[in-house]
Amino acid sequence: MTGHRQVFRARRALVGGALRSAAVVVDDGRVADVAPLHERVADAQEVVVPDDAVLLPGLVDSHVHVNDPGRSEWEGFGSATAAAAAGGVTTIVDMPLNSLPPTTTAAALAVKQAVAAPAAHVDVAFWGGAVPENLGRLAPLHEAGVYGFKCFLAPSGVDEFGHLDISQLDEAMAEVARLGSRLIVHAEDPGLLHGDGALGRGYDAFLRSRPPASEASAVRSVIDAARRTGARAHVLHLSDAGSLPAIRRARAEGVDLTVETCPHYLTLTAEEIPDGAAEFKCCPPIRGSANRDLLWEGLLDGTIDAVVSDHSPSTVERKRSGDGDFGLAWGGISGLQVGLSAVWTEARRRGVGLEVVVPWFTTGPAAVAGLTDVGVIAPGATAHLTVFGVDDAFVVDAHALLHRNPITAYDRRSLRGRVRRTWLRGRQVYAVDDAGTSPGRGLVPAGRLLSAPAAIPTGGTPA
Repeated sequence: MTGHRQVFRARRALVGGALRSAAVVVDDGRVADVAPLHERVADAQEVVVPDDAVLLPGLVDSHVHVNDPGRSEWEGFGSATAAAAAGGVTTIVDMPLNSLPPTTTAAALAVKQAVAAPAAHVDVAFWGGAVPENLGRLAPLHEAGVYGFKCFLAPSGVDEFGHLDISQLDEAMAEVARLGSRLIVHAEDPGLLHGDGALGRGYDAFLRSRPPASEASAVRSVIDAARRTGARAHVLHLSDAGSLPAIRRARAEGVDLTVETCPHYLTLTAEEIPDGAAEFKCCPPIRGSANRDLLWEGLLDGTIDAVVSDHSPSTVERKRSGDGDFGLAWGGISGLQVGLSAVWTEARRRGVGLEVVVPWFTTGPAAVAGLTDVGVIAPGATAHLTVFGVDDAFVVDAHALLHRNPITAYDRRSLRGRVRRTWLRGRQVYAVDDAGTSPGRGLVPAGRLLSAPAAIPTGGTPA
């Protein structure tokens, strides 16, 4: 609970980019001090982290589709944020689709906030949407507190959220530059996508329908528009490692560009996806193992800034529509609760340390969204904390996850590393019980809604 003093003692805590022993002192929901492990702290509630676990900052996930209101049977704020807490995620940024209405006006944002406020187990921020109908009128959403604007360059999959053509992309970039905001882009070129409708149960046909060339073309368009307008741009869910050289060149030139990828692109491969297994369908698609290796290189060399879930759930029936036809099934991976575990499992195999992995899930997404005071254990930071059992082995059971619908590409996968406890501003919001189960349902929501401080437009030509 907040309103009192706590001390979290851990032989391993991620502080200042390194794992070290520490006593983390929390006053009224904020980190007051990071002291030596055994330093006496008067009048404090003690929390001792087991020696086989690590104290981490709460994770940040800047790419979550909650779908509430309007399609809450796919996912709701209560279930999504409970799953987030169980995955060590203490702050999410909600996408402007697939809710009804989509978050493309200030009035629609207010509707979504009213639904989220009483249900959120973790803190929730919001992206706005940039669609053909609201270009030139993004300022009210910006002033209402969204952290930036999302657009698609290819059809989004829902009629109420249209995609932008290249001239509209330029218009949106120029507008967000004037506002001092950012544009986050689903980068696929519709002219290079093939196949509309049934594709069959084989994954290869679906993979061919969304080739790497489509991503590469769209990423170049994003880079060009950001260069022309001076806007802050972000490439969402990069799956094509072949785009990394262009991204590196653009950033070396000074283009204000960030990039994310997702756990499913880092841990799953096209070669392992069975026929009819539509739970693996997402756009852009999961590609081959050689591509996966190059994405890891992009993370390790700093080209990719963040790892986020792109949690995009739906009902089981919608995922199974078409009897496993990859062209007819809904595209999207449910993985909000297991992202860190999945990536840590693969990182261990590759000899990558936890202190390298965690910033991809904390300070990286926080910087993408412009969130402050989260994702670190440091004096003044919000006391969002999680205990991670680095060696805990478990098998994912889709029916035991706290997502609303029991279907995920991670079902039956053996993973290492599991979140044991999570605190929000020093208040415990999740714990695994002694039997190893996750009693997340029935928690009292403790999350807050976050609003970005609206930047004051400069009125000049973007640099």
